[in-house]
Amino acid sequence: MSQSKERQKQAKVLRIFRKLHRFTGATLFIFFFVISLTGLLLGWKKHTSGIILPNTAKGTSSDLTTWLPLDSLHSLACQHLHQNVSPDLSLQLDRIDIRKDKGIVKFVFEDHFWGIQLDGVTGQLLQIERRWSDFIEKMHDGSILDFYFNTPGEVVKLVYTSVMGLALLLFTITGFWLWYGPKVMRRNASNK
Repeated sequence: MSQSKERQKQAKVLRIFRKLHRFTGATLFIFFFVISLTGLLLGWKKHTSGIILPNTAKGTSSDLTTWLPLDSLHSLACQHLHQNVSPDLSLQLDRIDIRKDKGIVKFVFEDHFWGIQLDGVTGQLLQIERRWSDFIEKMHDGSILDFYFNTPGEVVKLVYTSVMGLALLLFTITGFWLWYGPKVMRRNASNK
């Protein structure tokens, strides 16, 4: 193949990659913006003095033999949630986070972004937490729509992460070629 035809072929590939890069960037701009902003917030969540990720309180003892039974702690957490936040909130649990070393139990609820921290020994309310980190994480991975629309199997999250992952891969490949391709063309032109 002649130098001229090879150069035309490389220029055509560059044009195609430039169009793909521009189209993907323009089409998915808002999603990339959300992912970058929420990723930044999630990276900093432990360093926000409890604003994004609630600080973990300290209980009276890390000796599990002195703790109240888990079902009693759960009942107390539900009672505190309804008394101190809203009696209309669901009591469906997402998870129970036992922090033995801190002497506390965190109850994180499934249908809203509230959590309750209790002393493991006394059951005393240590903190009512607004779990912004969970909300931001759901925004980051697209599962916020599954959360609000109650879709089974996190279908929106699966589609969203697949599209965004493939778009990022396409951005990486086309971006690299947009940087490297002209270097190849210049090198080939100087080797004539």
